[in-house]
Amino acid sequence: MKIEKFEDMQTWQKSKGLAIEIYQCFKSCRDFSFRDQIQRATISISNNIAEGFERLGNKEFRKFLYISKGSCGEVRSMLYLSLDFKYISQKDFDRLNFSTTEISKMLAGFIKKMVI
Repeated sequence: MKIEKFEDMQTWQKSKGLAIEIYQCFKSCRDFSFRDQIQRATISISNNIAEGFERLGNKEFRKFLYISKGSCGEVRSMLYLSLDFKYISQKDFDRLNFSTTEISKMLAGFIKKMVI
C-alpha cells in the first residue's frame, strides 16, 4: 500500500490510538503536571509523524521521526514512574508499555528504510 497521507501510516494510527488510551488511563490522575506531561509527550508522537510527513522531504521527515521516537521513549519512562507512583495498574502498564515499545520499533524500522 502506497502512503499518500500521514493518516495512511500504521505508525501514526497506532500512536493516535496510544494517545486515546493514555488520555483515558490518566483522566482521573490528580497529579496534574504529571498527567499533562505524559499526555503532551504522547500527543507529540503522532503529531511529529504528521508534521514531518507534511514537510514533503525525506531529510526533514526523518528528523521528525527521530523526535517522535524520542517522545515515545519519554512516554515509556513516565509509564514506569506512573506504575511506581501507583497512578496506573500493572495491567495498564503492561498494555501501554507494549504499545510504546511496538511504536518505537516501527519508527526505528521506518527510519532505517528511508533514503535521504
